[in-house]
Amino acid sequence: MKLLEPFHLGDLNLKNRMVMAPLTRNRAPNTIPQDLMATYYRQRAGAGLIIAEATQIIPMGQGYPHTPGIHSEAQIAAWQKITDEVHKAGGLIFLQLWHVGRISHSSYHGGKAPVSASDVRYEGNIMYPDFSYKPSDESPRGLELEEIPGLIDDYRKAAQNAQNAGFDGIEIHAANGYLIEQFLRTGTNKRSDNYGDSLENRLRLLKEITEAALSVWDSKRVGVRLSPNIGEGSKADANPQETYSAAAELLSSYNLAFLHTVEANLGNSKASDLMRKAYTGTHLVTGGLTKESGEKLLEDGIADLAGYGKLFIANPDLAERFKQNADLNAWDSKSFFGGAEEGYTDYPSLKEAQALA
Repeated sequence: MKLLEPFHLGDLNLKNRMVMAPLTRNRAPNTIPQDLMATYYRQRAGAGLIIAEATQIIPMGQGYPHTPGIHSEAQIAAWQKITDEVHKAGGLIFLQLWHVGRISHSSYHGGKAPVSASDVRYEGNIMYPDFSYKPSDESPRGLELEEIPGLIDDYRKAAQNAQNAGFDGIEIHAANGYLIEQFLRTGTNKRSDNYGDSLENRLRLLKEITEAALSVWDSKRVGVRLSPNIGEGSKADANPQETYSAAAELLSSYNLAFLHTVEANLGNSKASDLMRKAYTGTHLVTGGLTKESGEKLLEDGIADLAGYGKLFIANPDLAERFKQNADLNAWDSKSFFGGAEEGYTDYPSLKEAQALA
């Protein structure tokens, strides 16, 4: 089974081709990772690679309650405990760097409006600090041109902080309708300066953030996530095939660890097919995969790595369960966001389940 084959990711040796996808779990009160998170990630160290949950690079990057940051010394120290536990268990772990942009609210930012590429209001629901989920009642503020160099440097600092916290690499979150994608898409980018209007300009922020990360990390320790036609908070692009093919071709030039595609239908084709044609390096695909569909992506050469989200939530030893063709635990969606041990660290491993039986 290709899913269980080792894989060389640059100088990293992955024990299998199964990646634990980044999963927001809202269990970091005051944006500080908790010891419980160390248990959670250690339990899942059997993945070939863990991509830790989306983590805001600065306070303005937050848009959900109890999500972790990577911009303070306390956060770095807390993440260090987590990376230490994963490494002790024989695992590898990247951190996903995140700025939500307009998918936020002033209640997270002392009354200041969230920022975006332009002042295009988000029409969907947002999660407020009290965990209520309802439509936004305000518009974002478009970033001023002179603010963008500082934003890029914030990504560089976050990349350095992730390195200081002991991560094996980073993933730049440029997907799911968040800030970088707000610059990529014509539906949310109405700028007329060097970061808007033309395709080249809309790609500029992604390009400069990637280069900032590469000033800290070796290229084979940096991945980028794209979602050509999917994502909470996404806004239509006039020509997603053109936009995302160009983004993938741009990223190919950097010899990155991987391009991470969130699977979806894109017209008459799949997003993963489009990205495989445009990107020349290692391709990671996630999005509702099963053992069978993940294996097929690898067999067909569409992906080199297969990402799993909810299956890893419910099955900390997912690779071992696939190896033994064992039954899988069912996930409890009510405990995905917020809470403590229940639905987080209390899913039994196969050994524990067999002992109970």
